[in-house]
Amino acid sequence: MATRAIRGATTVKENKKESILNETSRLLRKMIEENNIMNGDIISIIFTVTKDLDAAFPAAAARALGIVHAALLDFPQHEVRDALKMCVRVMMYADMNVMQSEVKHIYLNGAKILRKDLVEEENKIAVALDGPAGSGKSTIAKLVAKKLGLTYIDTGAMYRSVALYCIDKDIDYNNEVDVISELENMNIGILSANKEQRYILNGEDVTELIRSPEVSEGASRVATYKAVREKLVAIQRELASKQSVIMDGRDIGTNVLPNAEIKIFMDGDVEERAKRRYEELSLKGISVTYDEILSDIKQRDHNDSSRAYNPLRKADDAILLDTTNMSIEEVGDFIIGKIDDVIKKD
Repeated sequence: MATRAIRGATTVKENKKESILNETSRLLRKMIEENNIMNGDIISIIFTVTKDLDAAFPAAAARALGIVHAALLDFPQHEVRDALKMCVRVMMYADMNVMQSEVKHIYLNGAKILRKDLVEEENKIAVALDGPAGSGKSTIAKLVAKKLGLTYIDTGAMYRSVALYCIDKDIDYNNEVDVISELENMNIGILSANKEQRYILNGEDVTELIRSPEVSEGASRVATYKAVREKLVAIQRELASKQSVIMDGRDIGTNVLPNAEIKIFMDGDVEERAKRRYEELSLKGISVTYDEILSDIKQRDHNDSSRAYNPLRKADDAILLDTTNMSIEEVGDFIIGKIDDVIKKD
């Protein structure tokens, strides 16, 4: 259990006691419900209000909700020219069993404009693509994302980034203790550039560097470590909480996004998967042999399916799609059709 900070804000239509307390109460309830906390978990709450709201103390709304043991404090909001009017802001501190990155910050009414990056997209959809190496997940995910305007998140690239860090720092990625001891020194992120995802490791663009066979082998190994998966899954869930995404990996439908609207498990003959990966790397100018790729994929299949923590497996509610004899266009059209069906149903 750790203390986490939850931000929130809302606007009020009228400078009247009832309006201020009602909107503040609605905001607090939403913050509590979305973060699955109890009143007793709350340590303290700081409220600030803009100068045009002086008909009530927002803290009174907290007391009315039964938040009686937490420390509450009201402050006037610092005045800034052209800033949002009639606004109540909240900073809540609570004991929670989640990482700070998993905390859900709540912005309601006109206050949504304060943090558009934190406001959940309406009618957003999550598509989970799982499957073994070389099944075409990344290629298809990029294709579908481009056609439908979804955000593509390659979770495998994150594990590759961890492996690359270990290789560059001469850390044995087969040694779980050594890898975990370095996790806090790894800052892994994703940037969008020219409608493509770029993967950043400690400020360096490593998008191309993480595609070598050595990194692939290391990624498969570090992905078996629970602490590594927990760190990266938290990042992946945070990204998916704010936007429509298509995410590919090994445990997206079973662990990362168990409530995804669409789950596809892509598979294929190992020889065909090795051929695809060989052609992909050859086009990028990476010198490898087919036999090396085939051996690497077989080893990764074993590692991914036999690891103790969240192994590669088909989710019970996922659609099994054998892509061995399907073209990229056929697979893409199939998944887009499934997405369209869900959207129309909503």
